[in-house]
Amino acid sequence: RTVPDFPKAGISFKDITPLLKDVELCEEVLEEMVIFAKKHNVDAVVGIESRGFLFGTSLAQKLRVPFIPIRKKGKLPYKTIGYKYDLEYGSAEIEMHEDALEKGWNILIHDDLLATGGTAEASAELVQKIGAKVVGFSFIIGLDFLEGKDILKKYSENIQSLINY
Repeated sequence: RTVPDFPKAGISFKDITPLLKDVELCEEVLEEMVIFAKKHNVDAVVGIESRGFLFGTSLAQKLRVPFIPIRKKGKLPYKTIGYKYDLEYGSAEIEMHEDALEKGWNILIHDDLLATGGTAEASAELVQKIGAKVVGFSFIIGLDFLEGKDILKKYSENIQSLINY
């Protein structure tokens, strides 16, 4: 569903919580992501905080590969590596445990929604910082008019969005 003026006036927020109520539809969404991921020899799924955890963990389990969380700075308990990036207003920093990935691994980055691509791009930079390779991106929703895919293509041409606006 679309929620007008959230989190601020002029934004039409795409809310996936109605999807989460529909068990059969969730299974279909997960199966489509599994089909996509299996084409790319994935060694681990990286999920972006927090909605990327909702399907990312199940996707990793179905693929029988590790799930790796990327979180906002200061939220992970062990030694981390970070990546700072710019937002429309200000900046943000994400982190991952320093031992989360192995060099040379093929990584699928997952989140619920692709908008401008900034957080997914920062996640790709963090993956590459460890020496792993981004082999694809998986999203439930893509806001094509914001052209986030264009930013991500320098990491991988394999970009899946199940619903596009």
